[in-house]
Amino acid sequence: MRSHANTAPPARRRRHPHDDAPDTAEAFARLAELAEGQERETLRDALVQAWLPMAERLAGRFRNRGESLDDLRQVAALGLVKAVDRYDPRRGTAFESYAVPTINGEIKRHFRDHMWTLHVPRRVQDLRNRVRAAHRDLSQTVPGRAPTTTEIADHAHMSEEDAKTGLEALESFSALSLDAELTGSGDGYSLSDALGGPDPALDVVVDREAVRPRIEALPERERAILYMRFFGDMTQSSIADAMGISQMHVSRLISRCCDRLRDQVMRDAA
Repeated sequence: MRSHANTAPPARRRRHPHDDAPDTAEAFARLAELAEGQERETLRDALVQAWLPMAERLAGRFRNRGESLDDLRQVAALGLVKAVDRYDPRRGTAFESYAVPTINGEIKRHFRDHMWTLHVPRRVQDLRNRVRAAHRDLSQTVPGRAPTTTEIADHAHMSEEDAKTGLEALESFSALSLDAELTGSGDGYSLSDALGGPDPALDVVVDREAVRPRIEALPERERAILYMRFFGDMTQSSIADAMGISQMHVSRLISRCCDRLRDQVMRDAA
């Protein structure tokens, strides 16, 4: 077995496009040849440590977005471990070319899966990020006022409709509590106070539709009496005068019709 002194990655190269990118090509080639065991684990850990500064630098690009830098560094480190485990030097790609998108993707996935309170489509999240970047750039060129939707759309090369969607998503990163006081109310009026409830009239609609065909099947006189009583809001005495019959007869007809309709509707429901 080789000594552990030989498992450390070589010294950093000069004039590398990434200042914190060490020269680990030979170490990765050796890692690909080693079987599972202590020597491979030691070399793998050394590679992760060698590239950790770059991962932390990438995490720093996402600061001030609602997540602590320490948490972002942990996510970036997880992405780095995945990159080290999945990297295949035999494909001829430099490790940093593989690791950078892997780490960035892990951080973005963290924001998508853990930072949004509500599920937001990936397209809307992308629009939010583009609008956010455009708003930040334009704020430096148009001081004294907020950029317009048209200016943001032109700067981000998107339609005004997409810019509006991105702007709305900027304000929807997290959800408010239902007990939160509405802005400007000043009287403790909360979001829960603005929520509606079931409309009791819906049950009436269902009942009316259920009884409609049965009413239409009644004789004309009974149908007219029910209409005057329940839709015309007429008293039994007024109905008796209109129909030329006694109030007692009107009362018996109404009771008999209502009982018949109730039994028929209940039978239909059963």
